[in-house]
Amino acid sequence: MGLQDVLFYYFAIVAVVTALMAITRHNPVHSVLFLVPCFFHIAGLFVLLGAEFLAAIQILVYTGAIMVLYLFVIALLNLTGVRGRRIAHRQSFLAAIVVLILMVQLVVLGLTSTFPGPFEKLAGASFLGNTEAVGAGIYTTFLFPFELASLVLLVAIFGAVVLAKKEAGE
Repeated sequence: MGLQDVLFYYFAIVAVVTALMAITRHNPVHSVLFLVPCFFHIAGLFVLLGAEFLAAIQILVYTGAIMVLYLFVIALLNLTGVRGRRIAHRQSFLAAIVVLILMVQLVVLGLTSTFPGPFEKLAGASFLGNTEAVGAGIYTTFLFPFELASLVLLVAIFGAVVLAKKEAGE
């Protein structure tokens, strides 16, 4: 077992543990703060894969900008009255089924070491540099999911503005 293997297991285990800590905390600020080491360790995994550009983007965008956005949303929503209540969601059973299906898929993909679909096309683009491969993938193969993600973020921003205006009494 070499140094890369030890680093991989370290980064992977800490990323999973901090992600679990983020979703199990009752205080939303603590949840957001647990995501910071999770994102840093994911960036470490990117470095081990030779994707230094993605690691830098991971740290700058997610750990920097997105975490600040999460903290602003938490401060904007003012969740002090919700903190003591336990809320049972109707979607918990469906969520458990989806999680089980995703876990089975991850185990199958991990055991067979094959990733079908557009990822095979990216494997052939290794002659490009790191940044060129990311740009080529985003604007060719993954253009529709990229644009769809931007629309989802836009809808989330509109929703936050509507919620903020209701709370302010306007």
